[in-house]
Amino acid sequence: MKIKVKEIALFGMLGALMYASKLLMEFLPNIHLLGTFMVAFTVLFRRKALWIIYIYVFILGIISGFATFWVMHLYVWTVLWAVVMLLPKNMSPKIAPIVYMIVASLHGFLYGVLCSPVQALFFGLDFKGTLLWIINGIPFDLIHGVSNFICGILIYPIIKALRRIV
Repeated sequence: MKIKVKEIALFGMLGALMYASKLLMEFLPNIHLLGTFMVAFTVLFRRKALWIIYIYVFILGIISGFATFWVMHLYVWTVLWAVVMLLPKNMSPKIAPIVYMIVASLHGFLYGVLCSPVQALFFGLDFKGTLLWIINGIPFDLIHGVSNFICGILIYPIIKALRRIV
């Protein structure tokens, strides 16, 4: 996957934008634009969107610390990227926005489940402890999934705007 100098600059800015958006919305628990941006960037840049995702992940680690919470970010966003990559490239403009919103929403609902293997590994949880960890996180995952759906309204406009400038 060859990357151009222009893309390096653009991807760095988009990764930083993702981090800045996360910081701006931290006062709202589990409500952010990360899934929105990742779906939009994956639709537009396909495989190269991984550059943006991991720039964001490494900025997060550098600023917030490479702690146990950070390890989950090494794979949890890649799951969202992979699901979007499996979607048809040329979906109808009538159906694409809702499909993107649903995919982002499902990722939010499943976020706790996706993070649970790392939690189990780092905190020595057995199967029962892992299930309890997931169950205790359900209220947060509900907020995450619903907010991802609502924020997902921006996915298609972001794609259209970026297509004009790239």
